[in-house]
Amino acid sequence: MNISFNVEDAVRKRYSVRNYSHKDVETEKRDKIEAFIRALENPFGNRINFHYLDGSGIKDVEKLGTYGVIKGAKHYIGTTIKLADMALEALGYEFEVMILYLAHLGIGTCWLGGTFDRKGFAEAMKVDEGDLFPVISPYGYAADKKHIKEMAMRKVIKADQRKPWKELFFKDGFSTPLTEDEAGDLAFPLEMIRLGPSASNKQPWRIVLMDGNLHFYEDREPGYSDRFPYDIQRVDMGIAAAHFDLSVKEKEIKGYFDKDSNPGITLPGNMEYVFSWIRD
Repeated sequence: MNISFNVEDAVRKRYSVRNYSHKDVETEKRDKIEAFIRALENPFGNRINFHYLDGSGIKDVEKLGTYGVIKGAKHYIGTTIKLADMALEALGYEFEVMILYLAHLGIGTCWLGGTFDRKGFAEAMKVDEGDLFPVISPYGYAADKKHIKEMAMRKVIKADQRKPWKELFFKDGFSTPLTEDEAGDLAFPLEMIRLGPSASNKQPWRIVLMDGNLHFYEDREPGYSDRFPYDIQRVDMGIAAAHFDLSVKEKEIKGYFDKDSNPGITLPGNMEYVFSWIRD
């Protein structure tokens, strides 16, 4: 998978667009998007299926069900998986790489995990029965102004705020925060993770640097995923992996992901080990 855009530019340009203009996404760009998606890969080996919906051919597309969250969108992309080990992380990885590519193209998107009618969209996108259908995103050009519900949602989840380094990144365990100086050449990839999106902006990723390797943990919020048949915050962990992986590749830092390198450190609270990045 070759990435032809600047990672930091795309990360900083991306934001959740909930109000779309009436301008159509050009056919040429839509073809480029689908070609990009066909070439997507993930480091966890799971197969991710993408589905497309052109709302211009569907009467009352907004009535499919985004509960008033999305206005004016004509196009949607969704994903399905077979629930298996690391499948949610793989989905989060590929979907976020796609989201960043669209940001690079100047096209707005918005992760939707809980605020869409799965049944309605599954029928419209012809999703196979039995497949897990965790997320969709509208895509298009942002309207000039945000709608009132959009502004309220951004305020409630503090969409433009991110946790500081000392709450996310640690050294040799969870008792010592990692500084940017101590992170060295990994400071930039970690900062790209810090700026990443997550469900309700909860930023569940916690990362420990130990012996040159990074160990990724989910700070799982009790009860948050109870309305889903899966842990939706594992998708967020895939987003973190995407931001990190794109960044280290851009900086030509060699390493690989491994899910069997748990260092066995003492874990606080609701922390769960997910995977590691091992430096070559």
